Amino acid sequence: MKYIITDKQYRILKEQTEQVLKLPSVDYFGGWDGLQKYLAAKNNPLYSIEGELDLADSNVKSLGNLVSVKGTLHLNGSLIESLGDLRSVGGDLVLAWTNLKSLGNLTHIGGNADFAASKLESLGNLTTVGGNVDVYGTRKLKSLGNLTTVGGNVAAHDSNIKSLGNLTTVGGDVELFLTKIKSLDNLTTVGGYLTVYSSRLESLGNLTSVGGYLELGMTNIESFGNLKKVGGDLNLGGSHILLHYRSPKKIRTMVDVGGKVKTKL
Repeated sequence: MKYIITDKQYRILKEQTEQVLKLPSVDYFGGWDGLQKYLAAKNNPLYSIEGELDLADSNVKSLGNLVSVKGTLHLNGSLIESLGDLRSVGGDLVLAWTNLKSLGNLTHIGGNADFAASKLESLGNLTTVGGNVDVYGTRKLKSLGNLTTVGGNVAAHDSNIKSLGNLTTVGGDVELFLTKIKSLDNLTTVGGYLTVYSSRLESLGNLTSVGGYLELGMTNIESFGNLKKVGGDLNLGGSHILLHYRSPKKIRTMVDVGGKVKTKL
């Protein structure tokens, strides 16, 4: 009898059958090249770095069988082309000014994700970021893909992002001004402020609450949708929604606004 398994199930089985070699630091091996020689002598096993890994401005193109970095991973300004088998980064992941196109199998970043001015086209399998996500100035990334949860802030202003993908929860602030996003899609909760000023936004999607202020000025929004709570000010100056609701008093019957309702630019 044949059993058919998915790629994800295969990776889990692979992890269970192949022992991951835990290494303290590349410094212990005299640097990255020394580490690669050591791994080659052991037939290139899966391995993890228990500290941080600084490959900034290096010529490294692939991380090979590295599956996790417990600390921060610096790749900014490097020639990195592939993250290999990397699945988890406990600290920050810095990819600014790189030509990497996809995050591949990476699913978790415990700290900040700095993708500013990178050539990323896909976030791959990434689902959670504990800190901030910065895609400011990215030109090829069009969607946040499988990313569902961000513990800190999301800065996507002045980028070519068109979709928030599967993103549902942001613990901090969200900056989407000067973007091509037309809908907030699956986003339900923003813990801090949300600004989409002068963007192409037409729908708030599934958004229900914003902890701080909400900036919707100069947008094409015509309905509050599922929005129930705004902790700070609600700025609607120049928004299409004012064609339907001009009175702040009327707006407050639909949305619980903790601050001021502003209708002027």
